[in-house]
Order: sequence, then structure tokens, then C-alpha cells
Amino acid sequence: MSRRLWVLVHRWAGLAMTGFLIVVGLTGSLLAFLPELEHALNPEFFVADNGRPRLDLATLAERAETLAPEARVNALWVGEQDTVMVSVAPRIEPSTGKPRDPGFDQLVLDPYTGAELGRRTWGAISEGIVNLMPFIYKLHYTLALDEVGIWILGITALVWTIDCFVAFYLTLPAGRSDSRSFRERMAQGIFLLRNKPFFFGALTPAETSRARGNHRNVPAQRAFWQRWKPSWQIKWRASPYRINFDLHRAGGLWLWPALLIFAWSSVYMNLWDTVYTWTTRLVFDYREPWTELPKLGKPLDQPRISWRDAETIGRGLMDKAAATHGFTVERPVAFRLNRELGVYVYIVRSSRDIQDRFGQTRVFFDADTGEERLLLLPSGQYGGNTVTTWLAALHMAHVFGLPYRIFVCILGLAIVMLAVTGVVIWLRKRRARRFRHAAGAFSPEASVSRLDVLAKADES
Repeated sequence: MSRRLWVLVHRWAGLAMTGFLIVVGLTGSLLAFLPELEHALNPEFFVADNGRPRLDLATLAERAETLAPEARVNALWVGEQDTVMVSVAPRIEPSTGKPRDPGFDQLVLDPYTGAELGRRTWGAISEGIVNLMPFIYKLHYTLALDEVGIWILGITALVWTIDCFVAFYLTLPAGRSDSRSFRERMAQGIFLLRNKPFFFGALTPAETSRARGNHRNVPAQRAFWQRWKPSWQIKWRASPYRINFDLHRAGGLWLWPALLIFAWSSVYMNLWDTVYTWTTRLVFDYREPWTELPKLGKPLDQPRISWRDAETIGRGLMDKAAATHGFTVERPVAFRLNRELGVYVYIVRSSRDIQDRFGQTRVFFDADTGEERLLLLPSGQYGGNTVTTWLAALHMAHVFGLPYRIFVCILGLAIVMLAVTGVVIWLRKRRARRFRHAAGAFSPEASVSRLDVLAKADES
């Protein structure tokens, strides 16, 4: 396919994504420091440690149900900064069979005493600053449009992933007589960076030879690099338009690996049970509750096993798994009741976790019988799960400490810059096309000056 076609693909894909990328870029920059911003905005939700022992998860769940009898507990998360977030849902009224709206869906508890620190409808900006960071999170994840927003941003992420490769290809130098395919040109560009080709499908021997540009021919490699080198540079002394163009092209090139990681991890965040799962399972062994556990015909209302007994079972199953698979448990971080699947999920931070914060070592067991249904370790168990853990941790800035969180914050702003500079390039070229169209409308015999043509173009 011609380079012209890929230019059109990149142009219209970029324009279609612009608004969405600006939103997720700006919100993502803030979310890199979500715990700190939440603490600064809502200090009443957090308490001092003072060396006191924390209450167990079952006690906290029971305490939440006592504080809010009109609600039922679905999950508890133990935060890094001494707070417990309890997710609740309306309790079904036995006499009517209808849910009683408690007026909130999140309860905040003191992890040491079980005292209530606050309650809110998570993400409802109408409640004020108490929900500012949850609202920003909803904007980033769903555009604050719930299911519709998940699909919109999921499709955007998929287009973004594909466009990463198209954009990389367009930075490669184009020769007048260059008849190589898209795959060959992509392979040569990345071959120069990593000393080996990287592409979707296997090249034929002839294609590989051409893509490598005759690897033993050092002058040819140098010639290619000299032609590609301007794509990596920004000419700060050039015109404003050229600086804008260089920021778009060079900025995208330097950040390309990070952009690809964030694009594909966004597919995981929004299309986790469809596109991401299908694609990952083509390459790796990948297991998640939506692939291994069937949904119940009707969501579970009241499990036979209480929170107290469930915690005992979960702790025992996790200790058994630790002995079997050779990992150590550091501390429990969450406890969930998945009513659609009819299982409890006991979550701990273990030596298999890679992130700086939280934990994703999970055991699933039947909420009625206590039978183990699924064990998922964040690394070292299934290849697809290990890759996914890294993608999620990189996306949410849960690895490599403060320096990487600063990088993610800056990357969000860079994504906004790339989107805006892309629009500026399109507007400039659109105006140029209009000028050429206006100029072509006049015959040579008319002897119209260039200034007249420019004026005509400006009016159109």
C-alpha cells in the first residue's frame, strides 16, 4: 500500500482520537499521584498509624454493615495510607423484593477502630471536592459515561495501538524509487534501533534481506540513518510551523515505546474481556475470572458463608497456595464478594507482586461451599498474566517509585501535546489545499496576482 494511504489513515485516526486523548492525557497526569491528591483533598478520610494493630477484614465488613444496615458490602480495600474503602450496594427489601437506596456507594472506615470516616457516591462530582479525584478517575476510564464511555475509550485505545505502528512507519525516510512494503520499512527502522527486525508476520528471505538494507553494507546503513536522523530532531530556530511539526514527529518517536505500552494497556483496561483476552490468548496462557468462572443465572444475594468464615477460608487457601507455589504473603489488601460469579475473592500482597503498592495475588472460592475455584498469581504462573500485570502496573505508575510516576505525569502532558500539534498540522495542510484549489480556479490568462489568490483562499 502506498505511503499516501498511510498518511490518510494516520491523519483521520489522529483527528478522531484528539478529544479523547486530550482528556485521558490530562486526567492521567493527575492520576499518577492519585493517593497523594486524595489525601490532600480529603484528609478526614485518613488516620495516623501510631503503631496500632489493624482490624481484620471480616470485622471491618461487619462494622460497615452495622453502620449502614440499608446497604450490603461488596468489597473492602485496605489503602496504603491508613484507610479502608468499603464498596456497598443497596440491600434488597425482603417484603418488596426491591433494593433500598442507601444514598451512597462507598463507606470510609478507620482501619484501627472501624469508626466511620465518611461516605460518598463514588465519582459523583455533585457532592463536591470529596469526589474530585474519583470523578477524574471516571473521566479517565469512562469519560464519566459509564458503559458507553468504556466502549468509546476502548475503541479509541485499539485505534491508538494500530496508529502507533502507522505513525512509526511514516517517520521512516521515503525514497522516490522505494518500492518496499510497509512491513519491510517497519522492519528496517526497528532493526536499526534494536539490531533485529520486529514485525507482525514473518518476512520472506528476500524481504528480510531488503528490510535489513544488506546488513553487511555499512555505508547503506549509515545513509539510511542520515536520512532518518531529522525525524528525531527538533529545529528550534525554524518557523513556528516547523517547530510544531518536529514536536509532533520527534516527540512521538522518542516516546514511541511508552506510547505503545499505554495504548495497548488501555485496550486491557477497557476491552479486557474481549479484544485484549482474545489477542493475549493467541500468544500466551492467560487466565482471568471471566475466562474461567461462569456467571450465575442470577446474582447472589445472600451467600451461605459469612464474611467471618470466608476470611478464615481465604486465609487458609492463600497459605496453602504460598506453600505449594513458593511465595510469601506480606499482608491482605482486599476482600471481595463477586455476586455475579458467586465467589469470594481474597487478595493479598505477596512476593509475586511486582508493583510498589497494593497487591494482586488472588484466590477465588465458592461463596456457598468454600471450594477453591481459581488461584491467580501476578507473576510466574501464567505468561499472559505476568505480561498483563506489568502492563497494568506501568499504566498506573505502580512500579519504579517516584521517578517513574513523574515520568507518567509528564507523559500524559506529552500525549496532549502530540494531539494538539497533530491538529495544527492538519489545519495548516487543510488551508494549503484550499489555497491550491482557489489558485487552480483561475486561468493563467486572468493574470491574477498571488496576493489576490491568498485573499481568495482566506475568504473561503
